Parts: sequence; structure tokens; C-alpha cells
Amino acid sequence: MQQPQLQPRVRARAFLHAAVKLSPRRNPFLLRRPAASAGGAVAGVQLTVSDSELSSRGFAVRRTAEGLDVAALNEVFARVGFPRRQEERLRRALEHSEVAWLASEATGRPVAFARAAGDGVFNAVVWDVVVEPSCQGLGLGRAVMERLVAELRRKGVGNIVLYAEPRVVGFYRPLGFAMDPDGIRGMAYYRSKQNQKQQ
Repeated sequence: MQQPQLQPRVRARAFLHAAVKLSPRRNPFLLRRPAASAGGAVAGVQLTVSDSELSSRGFAVRRTAEGLDVAALNEVFARVGFPRRQEERLRRALEHSEVAWLASEATGRPVAFARAAGDGVFNAVVWDVVVEPSCQGLGLGRAVMERLVAELRRKGVGNIVLYAEPRVVGFYRPLGFAMDPDGIRGMAYYRSKQNQKQQ
């Protein structure tokens, strides 16, 4: 009996705000199922805007955390409503993440950012997708997400998951993300207030 051939899954998961609790109404679980190429490999990610086009618009593409001003990134987090992070902890998180970000060529400061953490082989979780409010609507969020997903796919990561608030689901859909067709819901562990007091 021939085994059914499984399609690789790419799931992408991002908490848009750490303080938001997951609920079926507020944070739907999104899943991306990539198409397979003739050779059975997952098809590549098509970039809608090239690195050179971004450069001509004054944005430098960065694919590592090297040179990233963590304090400036924290300022962008605060301006979009994310909680500020302890800088040393954020630096440690970046050491264990794939990142894609755009810097203003004029200032070197981050204007768009996304990161993913995972095992580097099978699974990745997208976190902290942000765009400086004054730069929103320019396609920069899409640019960093396309590059992040492309790098994960290049490394063979098959599952990329993210959580998104309902108001931004429309941003992720054109990038290939969709509600899980099997109805799988994401869950998050929350420590009780009693446990938090004990630590």
C-alpha cells in the first residue's frame, strides 16, 4: 500500500501584542500551505519589491541583527503599542532569531522589523512584526515578511506559525497565510497571578 504524500506546511505565528490574551475572536490561528514544485520541493517566495528598489527609496535591507540599534527598535515597539522589552533580554532573543529589517539609510534606525524563532529545521514562530508609524502604508511590512519567510524556506523550515489580531489578518493573507483548514487553534500558556507572585 502506497503511503499518501504529505504536503509540507509552513506556519507562521506572531503575537502582535504580548499583553493580548488569545481567544477565538481576537487572535485567529493562521496557517500557510505552500505549493509544491514539480520536484516536490516547496516553491520559493516571490519578492514584490527588490532590495535595490528599497534602497532607491532610502531603505537598507538587513538580514541579521548585526548593527540593529535595540533601543531604537524598542522605541518603534512603543510607538506601535507593543510593550517595551528589557534591552539585554531583547538582545538575547535576537541572538536566537532569524531577522529581517529595514533601516533608514539616512539615520540607520530601524523602520520595519520581523523576527522568527524556532528549531531552525522544522518549525518557526514569527514575532514582533512592526513598522514605524510614519512609514506604514509603504509596503515595508510586506517587504520584511517576504524576506523572513524566504530565508526560513531557504533553510528548509516547513512550519511557520503566527497569531494575528483580527484587524491585521488582511495583512498576512496576501503573504499566503490563512486560517488552519483543519480548524486547529493556537494556544498559549499563561502563568496564574498566584504563580507570578511566587517567582
